[in-house]
Amino acid sequence: MDHIWSPWRYRYVTTSSPDDRCVFCAKLTAGDDEGNYIIHRGAHNFVLLNLFPYTNGHMMVAPYAHVADYDDLPDEAAHEMTMLTQQAVRHLKALYKPHGINVGMNLGQCAGAGIAGHLHMHILPRWYGDVSFMTSIGETRVLPEELSVTWRKLRGAFGGGRSEVTGGERGRVK
Repeated sequence: MDHIWSPWRYRYVTTSSPDDRCVFCAKLTAGDDEGNYIIHRGAHNFVLLNLFPYTNGHMMVAPYAHVADYDDLPDEAAHEMTMLTQQAVRHLKALYKPHGINVGMNLGQCAGAGIAGHLHMHILPRWYGDVSFMTSIGETRVLPEELSVTWRKLRGAFGGGRSEVTGGERGRVK
C-alpha cells in the first residue's frame, strides 16, 4: 500500500473535541463564521463548506437542532433545508458552471455518514474529468481553489450570510 502524507488533516485530528462534541454544534456556537466556513445562517438551518471536500464548492446544509434522523426533523426545518439546498445548487451553477451536481444525505454510520448524530445535506458540484487517476487510483483529491476563496464567493452569493428570514437570533450572522 502506498502512503500519501497529508499534513492538512493533522489540524482536524488534533482539534477534535475530547468530549466528542458534535462538530456542527461546536461550529454554530464558536462565533467565527469565517473560520468555520459557515456561509449562511437561516432560521432553522445553516450552510457551510465541507472541510474535506470532494470538489471545490462542496457545501452542506445542516439544521441547528442536533437531530440524527430525517423523520425527526421539524417540518419548518425540513422545508428550509430544501429551500437552502435549491439556493446552493443555483449558486454553484452560477459561480462554478459544473456539469452536474450531487445532492444527498447519508443517514446513519452504516449508510456512510461521517457525522451520524447530526444530519446534513451534501451539495457537491461535479465536472467531467473530476474523477481522474488521482482520485480513483491515487485516492487523492486535487482542489484548485483554497477553502477561504470558495467561502468568500459562496458567502457573497448567499447575500453575505444573512438570512432572508430575520425572525430570531438564529437567522442573524454573528
